[in-house]
Amino acid sequence: MTSSPSFAGRNARRFKAPSVIPGFGLTFGFTLLYLGLIVLFPLAALVWRSSELGFSGLYAVATEPRVAAALRTTFFISLAAAVIDLVFGLIVAWVLTRYTFPGRRVLDAFVDLPFALPTAVAGISLAALYAPNGWFGAPLADVDVKIAYTRWGILVALVFIGLPFVVRTVQPIISELEIELEEASATLGATRFQTVARVLLPPLVPALLTGFALAFARGVGEYGSVIFISGNIAYVSEIAPLLIVVKLEQYDYAGATGVATIMLAISFFALLLINLIQAWSRKRFGHV
Repeated sequence: MTSSPSFAGRNARRFKAPSVIPGFGLTFGFTLLYLGLIVLFPLAALVWRSSELGFSGLYAVATEPRVAAALRTTFFISLAAAVIDLVFGLIVAWVLTRYTFPGRRVLDAFVDLPFALPTAVAGISLAALYAPNGWFGAPLADVDVKIAYTRWGILVALVFIGLPFVVRTVQPIISELEIELEEASATLGATRFQTVARVLLPPLVPALLTGFALAFARGVGEYGSVIFISGNIAYVSEIAPLLIVVKLEQYDYAGATGVATIMLAISFFALLLINLIQAWSRKRFGHV
C-alpha cells in the first residue's frame, strides 16, 4: 500500500534535515533585537524628537530657502552621481572580469580604496587636485572650467565614493555570465548591440539597480569628502548634512532634527521606489 501525498509530505517535513543555523524563533528574535537597537530605535528617536514640531513645523523647515536649496543640492547631485557610477561602474566591472592584462589585480584593488580611505583624506585629496592651482584644476581653469568649491566638486566627490558599490555589486554577476550565450547569439545572426541589449544586460539589471541604490544612499549621507571640495556656500554648494551640523552649532536642535527627518523621509521613499523597481526587474528577467 502506498502512502497518501499528504502523509508523505508530513513525513518529509518531520524528518527534514536540521539547519546549520539555530531555530527560526531564536534567529528571528535576534534579528528583531539587533535591528531594533541598531537601526529602528535611533530612527524612532529622531522621528519622535521631530514630532514636537508637527507637520506644520516640518513644512516650515523644509520650505526655508536655505534648507530647500541644501536638500535640492544633496539629492539631485547624489542622483546624478549614482547615474554616472552606474554607467562607468558597469564598464569597469566588465573590464576587470572579462579581460586579462598586466596590473589587473592592482587595478582591482584600487577600486576598494574609497571604502578604506577616510572621507576627510579623500576630500582633501580631491580639493588639492581640482583646485585652480591643482594638477587637474589648473588645466581646467585655463579653459574657464572650475570644479573645486562648486557643485561640480560635490559631483566629483560623490562619484568617487560611490563607484565601488556598483563595481562590486555587478562583478559577481558578470563572472557568472556564460560566454557561450554570446557565441550563440552571434551564431544566430544578432549584432553586438543586440547581444548586449537582449542577452547580457537583462541578467545584470537587478545587480545594477542594487549598486545604483547603494551609491545613491551613500551620496545622500556623505559628509567628510564633500565639505573640503564643495566650498560650502549657502544656497549654492551647501549640502544637507552640513546644514544639520550648522544648526546644531547654533543650538537649533529643532531645526536640525527637522532637516534630518525630512532627509530620512525622502531617502526612505526613494530607496523604496528603487527596491520596488528591482523586485519587478527580478520577476521580469527571471534573475534572483
